[in-house]
Amino acid sequence: MTHPDQVLTRIDLHSPIPEALAAEIERRLFFVSPEITGFEVHADGGEVRSVTLRSEQPLPQGALTEKVNCMVDNDVRKQRVTPAKAVWTSPHQRSPHQDIFELLSKTGAVTVVGEGQVAIGEPLLSLFSYFDRAVCDLLAEDHEVSEYRYPTLIRTKSLETAGYFKAFPQHLMFVTRLRNDLDVYRAFQERHAATGIDSAVLDSCGNVDYCLPPTMCYHTFSQYSGRTLAPNRLHVVTSRGKSFRFEAAYATSLERLWDFTIREMVFMGSREDVLNARERFMRKVFAFLEELGLSGFCEVGNDPFFCGTDTSERIWSQRLLQLKYELRLHVAPEKTIAVGSFNFHDDLFGKAFGIGHGTDGPTRSGCVGFGLERLVYAFLCQYGLDSAAWPVRVRAAAGGS
Repeated sequence: MTHPDQVLTRIDLHSPIPEALAAEIERRLFFVSPEITGFEVHADGGEVRSVTLRSEQPLPQGALTEKVNCMVDNDVRKQRVTPAKAVWTSPHQRSPHQDIFELLSKTGAVTVVGEGQVAIGEPLLSLFSYFDRAVCDLLAEDHEVSEYRYPTLIRTKSLETAGYFKAFPQHLMFVTRLRNDLDVYRAFQERHAATGIDSAVLDSCGNVDYCLPPTMCYHTFSQYSGRTLAPNRLHVVTSRGKSFRFEAAYATSLERLWDFTIREMVFMGSREDVLNARERFMRKVFAFLEELGLSGFCEVGNDPFFCGTDTSERIWSQRLLQLKYELRLHVAPEKTIAVGSFNFHDDLFGKAFGIGHGTDGPTRSGCVGFGLERLVYAFLCQYGLDSAAWPVRVRAAAGGS
């Protein structure tokens, strides 16, 4: 429903695109302009010909028409329409509970504390521990695993080396500080006392050497940078930490956050070993979810590349080569969220970070990541808040009665 005070701006596309690509437009529109507060993509006869943007103030239609069409032409139009390819479908069909986030809010289990930021308490904390431990135990069944706890900050140079700036500029979150200069501190205190904090403070900041990490694996590749790994074996590293991505107005409940927790596993070694490890671990995770009776599926996916000169080609390459599998669980009758992904990088990060594998050249790598907030949220959507209805193994581990 449109708020009566909202302004509607209709944007016509230069030419139609297939309706099958509508979701690719939807996942990018909030990054086109900060003034956009909502949108509707218009599909008719199997084609998308226009979008309607909502805003609090009138938008410059000419400029927005150019920006929207630039995004569509660069990121979406050249994508090839391919049917979704599932590699696993749960045999269980559950009917998710409605309004779980609202119920969690009423009980005090979650509190929205900022844009894309949610404080969590029980029972989520115990479920966090359960699912985190469960996937780590599955990994340890087949591998000798090195676990690390990484700092919150990551060097900006590490993200640059990983190619993150080119691939995902929309998600970057920089960390800065006041320049360590007495005059700067004094001027800041005087200005703050008079006007409060606003973007003018950036004039007194001179450091962008660090970012908030968008995921954990970049820490791992940075840690192993310049090393040559022992051959004839697979190297497995895991870590759990806070990750941060600017999600604009896409942030909602526990489904999409700016600040979230990832359990990540990184495989480094030969191509064959990495691919086999990814496949075997993936199948173990599927079996685990089936044992819990959870409803969902895993399909070939792609990352949200944005604004690059080769965005469409990278998306097609990921899907064609099946470099990414996305694990999705139901949170509503016709709605799923991605709770994990299984990825193969080939030698991309081995080359970028100078990580060798014996005398075989750059190491091949893959990673598996689980968004713990999403995983726990999907579980609660399917099983509800009454722990008596949970699977026995979850209830016992999470401290339910």
